[in-house]
Amino acid sequence: MTTASANTSSPADIPVPDTAPPDTAVLLRLGTATLYEAAKLDCFLPPRIRPVWPGAAVAGRALPVSTAPADNLPLHLALEQAEPGDVLVVDGRQEACGYWGEVLTAAAQARGVAGLVIDGGVRDADRLRERGFPVFSSAIAVRTTVKDDTGTVGAPITLGGATVSRGDLVVADTDGVVVIPRASVAAVLERGRAREAAEAGYLDRIAGGELTLDIYGFRPAGTD
Repeated sequence: MTTASANTSSPADIPVPDTAPPDTAVLLRLGTATLYEAAKLDCFLPPRIRPVWPGAAVAGRALPVSTAPADNLPLHLALEQAEPGDVLVVDGRQEACGYWGEVLTAAAQARGVAGLVIDGGVRDADRLRERGFPVFSSAIAVRTTVKDDTGTVGAPITLGGATVSRGDLVVADTDGVVVIPRASVAAVLERGRAREAAEAGYLDRIAGGELTLDIYGFRPAGTD
């Protein structure tokens, strides 16, 4: 078995964050679109990563994981390090294989893991829905995996243009997945709430008959 020890992070290497994310209900109410706009950062993960079952949504602390192609040993290792409220964010090399299924879901729920985001495949989609475990993946696939390489657990990963570090805030819903750097969470949440209030005002004005051209100031100069 290949251990890839030079690339493997241990709990001693990556400290476990000691702060909880903001209220999950607030984050999910604001949603990924509002949080992304409020962040003013390229913090979205690739749009190929989609909810495995309708209505899936999750918010929590990121525990980043990387794998060798079609090797899910790092996911088993990650559950040993996971803390309640963590969301596993996995670079699965875009491999369409069954990195994750019902057994790992049961193990994750027993550890208090909040959800999974993976750039790779999962299986047992109906069982994941029945268990109510939020999973976002780039494929649903039955192809088998091996367990030969330990990959990394807790070390930063990059998916698309976004870097994911342990303790960052992950929010995922039907619109997509965003990862907000830990140091920026408070400011983004404040701006997100302000944006939510502003948009509620816009909706009231639209209901009153105003046009978006006028509400947003998009009307070309010299026109009425």
